[in-house]
Amino acid sequence: ARGIEPDDPAFPADGYRGEYIQDIARDYLAGATVQASDGDPIQASGDLDDLDAIRRFAVAYLRREQDLDLQAFDLRFDNYYLESSLYTSGRVERTVQALIDAGHTYERDGALWLRTTELGTGDDKDRVMRKSEGGYTYFVPDVAYHVAKWERGFRHAINIQGTDHHGTIARVRAGLQGLGLGIPADYPAYVLHKMVRVMRDGAEVKISKRAGSYVTLRDLIDWVGRDAVRFFLAQRRADSEFVFDIDLALSHSEENPVYYIQYAHARIHSLLRQHDAGSRAQAADPSLLTAPTEITLLQRLAEYPGVLTQAARELAPHQLAFWLRDCAADFHAWYNAERILVDDPALGAARLRLARATAQVIANGLGLLGVSAPERM
Repeated sequence: ARGIEPDDPAFPADGYRGEYIQDIARDYLAGATVQASDGDPIQASGDLDDLDAIRRFAVAYLRREQDLDLQAFDLRFDNYYLESSLYTSGRVERTVQALIDAGHTYERDGALWLRTTELGTGDDKDRVMRKSEGGYTYFVPDVAYHVAKWERGFRHAINIQGTDHHGTIARVRAGLQGLGLGIPADYPAYVLHKMVRVMRDGAEVKISKRAGSYVTLRDLIDWVGRDAVRFFLAQRRADSEFVFDIDLALSHSEENPVYYIQYAHARIHSLLRQHDAGSRAQAADPSLLTAPTEITLLQRLAEYPGVLTQAARELAPHQLAFWLRDCAADFHAWYNAERILVDDPALGAARLRLARATAQVIANGLGLLGVSAPERM
């Protein structure tokens, strides 16, 4: 054995030092069984000389870890693709051959190149598809994958990736254009995210690729809960630096947006429970709502359909998150400035109706972000 832990004298000098690698190695040596969500159970043989068995077990192990993260986040994918399947199924070879047959490739210095500069996607130079020493560059299976997606009937596709994948966009789109399948020039759409920094107790949680340390979704959910994680990630602009502040996400204050919004919803339902608003709100006359804070709130609610349309069109869910924060602020301002139940029963009924409408819109918006709208807090 070459050693499992980095401080073992037998550990390879260039070995990867991630702690999770040690966990996989221990389980492999112990003959553990991993149940992958999209395949049969894989039992480790413990044989250190069987590299293929090690690879299969490690892939299944890490896929299971990803599945557990996604389950905690309440996210489900209908289909999974292993990149290796694009090769074993022949999709990569067929895609490359189709581009060769279409006349969009050439050979130089022993490598196969794609004429990306001639395919109208804005690439500044042609790109290598097959390296001179053999093997395909990383954008080639991406092209094959999106051909499969297009053939499955998906006319709109959105890729969410890190900003380090920016150079992929023109190459993948060029490959798709060269196939002559009628795929639009802007297919697929891309949303590129910058890295998230995590702060806790006033200090950054250090993440080292070399040491293999990282913060998972499950870590964040364990620390602050799923609602906070979902909202905090949704409220960030994809192209901006973002700091996930654990202390802020745990705070019960106006500065914590998800708490502030959920509190507005719960506050309204507390009001409705106290005053039996169901029957009284039905006959309400909204024209009686003339106080400045309620006019502001009415105007805010009227913005909701347009906000959704724009957020969807621009692939920008943060716009909805920001709007919900503003809506909650407008409600709290109205609630603090005006008595909901007044001596005038007609005005009281109108205000209860406005409160109920606000709660409904907040619940709808939070629901689109996958965040709960509690009626009690």
